Amino acid sequence: MEDVVLNVHNKEEFPPAHTAEHLLNQVMVRMFGCERSVNAHIERKKSKISYILDHKPDRHEEKAIVDRMNELIAEDLPVEYEFVDRDNIPDGVRLDRLPEDASETLRLVRIGDYDVCPCIGRHVRSTGQIGRFELLGTNWDEEKHSFRIRFKIIAS
Repeated sequence: MEDVVLNVHNKEEFPPAHTAEHLLNQVMVRMFGCERSVNAHIERKKSKISYILDHKPDRHEEKAIVDRMNELIAEDLPVEYEFVDRDNIPDGVRLDRLPEDASETLRLVRIGDYDVCPCIGRHVRSTGQIGRFELLGTNWDEEKHSFRIRFKIIAS
């Protein structure tokens, strides 16, 4: 069902990094009680993604993010697709970031029982295909409470 086109998509993702973005969003939601990323630039060589948090994570929390990401990758969780109409969206799946012209039928991307969200991008078949998650650095904007993570995916 990967070939079904519901909405026009103008970007060619690097599937391992894009799938890692989904995992990282859920890691951050669960660890910090925040929303999914406010902006992301996901690329093959390096990626950056930002979250609005109530505090600047310390080094122990940063290590916990990396450790959890690599645990989830090692679990080799399946990445599956589900097509639903807007009236049958599972609890907890938000649609407020979809473009206004998104179709009535949406593709949800499920990563095991860990994450589910609407997405039309390309993904790996299971998290074991991602590789290793490596933290390149972080930045904290105290005024905006924005925490930016820079990372790359190392092929296994």
